[in-house]
Amino acid sequence: MTLNSSEQHQVSNAVALEHTSDTPLIDITHATVCRGDNRVFDDFSLTLSQHESVAILGPNGAGKTTLLKLLMREIYPLWRSHPVVRILGKERNDIWDLRRQLGIISADLQENYSPEVLGRQVVLSGFFSSVGVWGHHRLTDEQHERVESVLSQLDIQPLADRAFGELSSGQQRRLLLGRALVNAPAHLILDEPTSGLDLSATFQYLQTMRELIRSGHTLVLVTHHIHEIPPEVTRVVMLNQGEVWADGEKTEMLTESRLSSLYGVDVRLVESAGWYQVIPA
Repeated sequence: MTLNSSEQHQVSNAVALEHTSDTPLIDITHATVCRGDNRVFDDFSLTLSQHESVAILGPNGAGKTTLLKLLMREIYPLWRSHPVVRILGKERNDIWDLRRQLGIISADLQENYSPEVLGRQVVLSGFFSSVGVWGHHRLTDEQHERVESVLSQLDIQPLADRAFGELSSGQQRRLLLGRALVNAPAHLILDEPTSGLDLSATFQYLQTMRELIRSGHTLVLVTHHIHEIPPEVTRVVMLNQGEVWADGEKTEMLTESRLSSLYGVDVRLVESAGWYQVIPA
């Protein structure tokens, strides 16, 4: 993705306005969350700032998916007398205001998206948080222009008239990123964004993530893949068995001893130009 100078200026100004507040992006306080008979979170607390890009790291079963569903309002914590989950300071967000400020791109959305929907409709659907564009949706000329701008920014114009189900995983991911970006959110939450992508698509997506951070967006990356964490991410939160297992500066968190303990297997850590990767010890 390449932003021209005018687009960079618009994004930077919009993001700067969002960042004038000290209100946390996400504030979860003593949350208890159950999925079926399983209590995933018990007295769980986590605060993320608007002013930092963060990686939430953990093995399968750590609670990452539950955290995402909690933020997307797909599941709710057990009731307490005080607010438990606040997003941008609000316990119950206005959907239109939240959509402008926070874009969430999840693996579930990609898996469940209608395969016959055309690429342009995928991006357009971001205005309605829908799966596709339907007869009752009314689109303005400005919204159509915004979609064309996003398709250009992400260099995915050739995908506009192709069916979602015919595309590769990498192409689908870029359309879903465009779906989030049409609302020009200051903050993005990405769920394992390069899982299943080949090397070329992975590198392309990671570069897009770096450019988004550099243009002023806040990224929250939820993953168990160390290689997905771009150099611009400054904080790492480690989840394990439904708890915040460790939390701090990236250089303090990404060590061989911590990662070996977190994943229960001995690893060696390789670092190059701010990127990290693990190999068997």
